[in-house]
Amino acid sequence: MKQFKFNKKFILTSILLILACFLFTTQKSHAIRIGLIEGAKKTYIGSSQNAQFFDGKTGKSLFVARSFIPYPIKARGNSIAIKIKGRYYDCSTNAIYIKNPDKKGFFATKRRWYRGDMIIYNVGGRLTVVNSLPLEEYLLGVVPSEMPSKWNLEAHKAQAIAARSYALANLNKRGSHGYDLKDTPHDQAYGGASSETPQTTRAVLSTKGEVLTYNNKIIPAYYHASSGGKTISAGSVWSHDLPFIKSVDGFDRGIRKNGHGVGMSQHGANNLANRGFSARQILGYFYKDVSIARLKPKNNF
Repeated sequence: MKQFKFNKKFILTSILLILACFLFTTQKSHAIRIGLIEGAKKTYIGSSQNAQFFDGKTGKSLFVARSFIPYPIKARGNSIAIKIKGRYYDCSTNAIYIKNPDKKGFFATKRRWYRGDMIIYNVGGRLTVVNSLPLEEYLLGVVPSEMPSKWNLEAHKAQAIAARSYALANLNKRGSHGYDLKDTPHDQAYGGASSETPQTTRAVLSTKGEVLTYNNKIIPAYYHASSGGKTISAGSVWSHDLPFIKSVDGFDRGIRKNGHGVGMSQHGANNLANRGFSARQILGYFYKDVSIARLKPKNNF
């Protein structure tokens, strides 16, 4: 099948990415599970280093996958089967955990590279693929997916803090699906390690652990691409208002409205940054009566 071929350009690009990403490895922090694929009959997993496959239920080792070889995986009844050397082997389990042995390698699926570990579930004869990784490493793939990498650094910092707050406030939002958040704008766009850039990585690392709080509680810091001139209250879109979000000038006039219009306008944040506003000033403008707190370090799951 064509999707299981790693061409030379993809491998070379991947090696360069891996070498570059070693410079930006973050320390252990809060962990998060991101849904990458859902409802698939088949998929594939590759790795930049030899990776260990485990039975997700018993913890029993299944096999060691060799680096830079894409392994086709499919649902087989209520089980999961992996293709090794041209033959599918039934794993006799509906959950597989694929571990990154030294935390420096990367996994490939959806034609992208991802940090952390991978989990595959068979749910009703369909596959769900989940990326489990430290929160800060997740954010490295969120900020450049949510904002153009050439925008102002202070806008990127504001985005990093807002995205970190949104993620923590919504942990287990999609727990019934086996993960916390989707990798799409339904939650937050996330492109994995393949989307990382030096400037957006700098924004994440320089704001490490910083979150927005209201009454000592982390807020779901909603944001959108552009308000079209004026942001709106949460109650105008959902069932109730939020005390930390008010309607304000979006600083994005002339830009077509894109998104729900609640909270921070991303275009507005960049325009304010270009006027000399800091990330903290931008966040203080779009979110009312909030404070910036710093998370305490925490071991991964």
